[in-house]
Amino acid sequence: MPPVNPFRIVVESPVGPFAVAGSDRGISSAGFDPENGPLVSTPFSARVQSELEAYFAGNLKQFSVPVDLRGTEFQRKVWHYLMEIPYGATRHYGEAANSLGDKNLARAVGAACGQNPVPIFVPCHRIFGKDGNLVGFLGGIERKRFLLALESNQSSLF
Repeated sequence: MPPVNPFRIVVESPVGPFAVAGSDRGISSAGFDPENGPLVSTPFSARVQSELEAYFAGNLKQFSVPVDLRGTEFQRKVWHYLMEIPYGATRHYGEAANSLGDKNLARAVGAACGQNPVPIFVPCHRIFGKDGNLVGFLGGIERKRFLLALESNQSSLF
């Protein structure tokens, strides 16, 4: 079934342009390195933009816009787990693996995080290495640090 009312927008954030694409079914891709292409707005994309602007202003703790996740069954399990991590909270890869039923899957959890098609909406920035190090974020470690500081109401995380 083809997407209904596809959209593509770019929202200016404090850490650079953030591109979002999808359809009325939900957000299917997002990232800090926007590809060139035509921008297409819809009523749904206006809602996405409004929620992102509120999030970056520190006024939104949970998105209500749906995501249209496509991936393997395991990836989708990891992504749904990430969406359950509360705003301002963090977990490490081992905790995620254990919660998903196998403490030995920490690397697989990391790989699924690396394939997350909709960062911020699926908050992979809330995952740390076991030793507490900031590791692996598609937008870069400085953006991860910014997002964590934003969510913890700190001007600087470290």
